[in-house]
Order: sequence, then C-alpha cells, then structure tokens
Amino acid sequence: MAGLARLARRGDRLGPPGVAWARAALHEAAPARDVLLFEHERGRFFAFLGLFCAGQGVFWTSLAAAALAGPGGGAQSPEAEGGVQGPGRRPSPGSALWRYGLAAGCASVGLLVLAAGLLFSQRSVRSVLLRKGGQQVTLTTHAPFGLGAQFTVPLRQVSCLAHRGEVPAVLPLKVKGRRFYFLLDKAGRFPNVRLFDITVGAYRSL
Repeated sequence: MAGLARLARRGDRLGPPGVAWARAALHEAAPARDVLLFEHERGRFFAFLGLFCAGQGVFWTSLAAAALAGPGGGAQSPEAEGGVQGPGRRPSPGSALWRYGLAAGCASVGLLVLAAGLLFSQRSVRSVLLRKGGQQVTLTTHAPFGLGAQFTVPLRQVSCLAHRGEVPAVLPLKVKGRRFYFLLDKAGRFPNVRLFDITVGAYRSL
C-alpha cells in the first residue's frame, strides 16, 4: 500500500514518537476483520427516485409517440389512403418537420431523465467496507430503485479527491477503471473516522 509506505517514511523523519505513531497507523490500517468505514441508508429515497424516473420516461415517450402520430392520431382519410389529396390541400413539409422535431425533443428529455437517475443511483454510495488485512475495499451503491449493488477493488485503486473537512456535503471518490466519481454523502455515518482517513479517505495518484 503506497499510502501506508509514505506514512512509515514520514514517521522515520519525525523520530521515535513519529515511528510509534506510524506503526500504530499501519497496524490499524490492516485490521484482522472486516471494518465498516461508511454507511448511509437511503433505500426509500432511491426507490421513489427510480419510480419517478420511470414515470418520466413513460410520459415523455408517450408525448413523442403522440407527436409522431399527428393531430389525427395517425388516421388517414379515404382520399389519402387512395393516394389522392383533398381539394385545395397540399402536404406541408414544415408541419412534418415540426412534428419530428417535437418527437425527438420529447424522447431526448425522457432519456436524459432516465440516464441522470440511473447514473446518480449507481454512483451514490450506501456503504464502504474495508476488508480483512486492509488490502481491499467493498463499495455498495444504492443502485436503481434502492436495490443495492456492490463491488470489491484493491484499496490502492481508490482515491478520495478531498478531505472530509474540505467539502460541505459530498465526498468525491475515484475508482480506477470506472467512469465518473462515486459520491459519499457527509450526512452518512463514519463509524471509524481515523481509519477512513488513512485508507479510503486518502488521496492517491491513479
């Protein structure tokens, strides 16, 4: 663990008291059992968020379908079915273009709402668990509808971009090989603050 190695070198420079502190930190960062570092349970909120996004997706998709169908709901007159236009009526390219544009806009709004809700649910962290030995960490996210999803990565591939005291609401966590940041809400619970700061809460160059 590169961060712990730097901690030990720092202790050597500080003399005997620093060495003792560094050894204690190294021992603490390699626990003999799994240790919970962070927890924030918001399953009900993300269940409602999933339902809201799904409803918005259905709503905007239905608007897009209605825009494509046109004012008549897609029904054609007998003259149009026979390929004959009514007297004095001509097809309006502008009207068709407007309907296609409206349908594309409605579909885009629905997709954006669904994508934003899905991404936020996938990147909002429910719990952080330091595994036995301190070499791996398990992150559990809320996932869509609050169902939860978890994965385990080496601790050296996790970097916290800000200290807990530097941000007012959310801690951004970077995991190597995964796009976008994972978000730790500071309203959650940190059962072991010191261990969090020297492991998951430490900055690493990924």
